[in-house]
Amino acid sequence: MANNEGSYYVPAQSKWPIIASIGLFLTLTGAAMMMNNLSAGTKDTTGHWVLFTGSLLMAWMLFGWFGNVIQESRAGLYSNQMDRSFRWGMGWFIFSEVMFFAAFFGVLFYVRFFSVPWLGGEGDGEMTNWLLWPDFTAQWPLQDNPDNKQFPGASGLINPFHLPLLNTLLLVISSVTLTLAHHALRKDNRAKLKLWLILTLVLGFAFLFLQAEEYIEAYTELGLTLKAGIYGSTFFILTGFHGAHVTLGAIMLTVMLFRVYKGHFEPDKHFAFESASWYWHFVDVVWIAVFIFVYLI
Repeated sequence: MANNEGSYYVPAQSKWPIIASIGLFLTLTGAAMMMNNLSAGTKDTTGHWVLFTGSLLMAWMLFGWFGNVIQESRAGLYSNQMDRSFRWGMGWFIFSEVMFFAAFFGVLFYVRFFSVPWLGGEGDGEMTNWLLWPDFTAQWPLQDNPDNKQFPGASGLINPFHLPLLNTLLLVISSVTLTLAHHALRKDNRAKLKLWLILTLVLGFAFLFLQAEEYIEAYTELGLTLKAGIYGSTFFILTGFHGAHVTLGAIMLTVMLFRVYKGHFEPDKHFAFESASWYWHFVDVVWIAVFIFVYLI
């Protein structure tokens, strides 16, 4: 492995940024087409194909671009300054994710503590309640919606001490096992590194499986759907986006596991593993907030 500590590596021209732009454009365009077609009640599948094509391009881009980064890193082309650049980049990315979830938690708090009480007649909303929905009772979680015909509320709520609590335990334990895997890597104990990393992935995928089970229960037994009013919307936005982030984190850790089996990473130089760990701990912390504010109170 070459040593390039004293210089700054300038990569060659790459096709991946333009492919990423095209893939992202097609993905968002396809998603918008699907939403509009579904809202219009049509059966046009063009949006699905556009979304699928964009997703394939994004997957190809990620595989190829990160593959190039791994090759360059393994070749010793990166200096300490590049390492700092990667760390700053990952730090700002996680900060952007914090703001992403903060926006949705903000929606939840605004609806719960302002909009729903106003609809119930508090403050200046007394006239609105008297004219439009005189029988509406403001409560949270909101099951009896003002327009209960078009947006029927859920018949029941998810029991927080069943699957949600189990999922919380799974993610908290997975953070512990991932930390143990990181310590094993620092001590160059590859056997324990593989063991703890595999256990982390088992816990992560178990979380996703139970989350799917919870969604099935919500839709089929409780009537808790995206059409169940504002509570259903905020519930699925927060838990759904969190599930997507757990999926991404599990993919990242799976890649780390393959790299470990290929002999990658050194005890004092393994930022890719560190960054994946940061991301996993981040989604674990977000889930604790989701569990408290969406399920418990």
